[in-house]
Amino acid sequence: MERNRIFRTKKYALKQAWESTIDGLKGRLFSFKSVLLIVFSLFFSGTTLFAQKPFIDNTKDPEIGIVEHLDEFLPKDIYLINENNERVCLTDLIDKPTVINWVYFRCPGICSPLMEGLARVMDESDMKPGIDYQVLTISFDPRETIDLGVRKKVNYLNLVNKKDEIAKGWHFFVSDSASIAKGTDATGFKYKKAGNDFTHAASICMVSPKGKITRYLNGVNFLPFDFKMAVIESQKGMSAPTINKIMQYCFSYDPVGQAYVLNVTKISGTLILFFAIVFFLVLIFKPKRKNK
Repeated sequence: MERNRIFRTKKYALKQAWESTIDGLKGRLFSFKSVLLIVFSLFFSGTTLFAQKPFIDNTKDPEIGIVEHLDEFLPKDIYLINENNERVCLTDLIDKPTVINWVYFRCPGICSPLMEGLARVMDESDMKPGIDYQVLTISFDPRETIDLGVRKKVNYLNLVNKKDEIAKGWHFFVSDSASIAKGTDATGFKYKKAGNDFTHAASICMVSPKGKITRYLNGVNFLPFDFKMAVIESQKGMSAPTINKIMQYCFSYDPVGQAYVLNVTKISGTLILFFAIVFFLVLIFKPKRKNK
């Protein structure tokens, strides 16, 4: 009799514990449903509140600018003319982290500041050009000859202190229109002819020793730390998007106003969803208070 009484007592206790667990889960599920309703209400009210009209960002493949082709490999049929007036294959030159720098030597605008910035960061970096990395500067104007490229190289080397060291790791090239088209398309360098000159962006492209595109550094000034990290990542074959890609998540292009505007709906929706998930996890894992 005593054994049966103990068994019934344990069975009752287990039943009570099970029912308490079920009630707790129901309460938490109810709370989660409430959270979801709040999330959707805030999200859609945010859309109405800020009155931001949805539009399609048509600048993902711009006519002029940089389209990042991260993790893609360079074609093996891009041919260049080097400083010795020899025809060489681009991929045959790449045996270490390599900066590909598209310019045209007659450029009256942004190319000169870009090249000066590149020369400066190589001079300031503690990495050795020609050993740790190399820079390939290629003209995208098929009318230019390598003689002009050699003269430009001399000019930029005169700006640095480590002249001999940088000269061994910085090489200038020209090419024909077919190879230029393949090279600029492969690296996402978009430019447009404007009279006798070109409209284009300022950017350098980092390529791994295996010919894979791993990083872009945009602008005309480069920090030695950023440059060094790009070289190290390239050596390991690791790719990373530029800050431009991150900013594209927060901003959208308005074709009516022809400007980038803050995407309030996307940002607020992301933040609300994040805090909703955190709140839900707290509800699930927070220990239930015992009734006194």
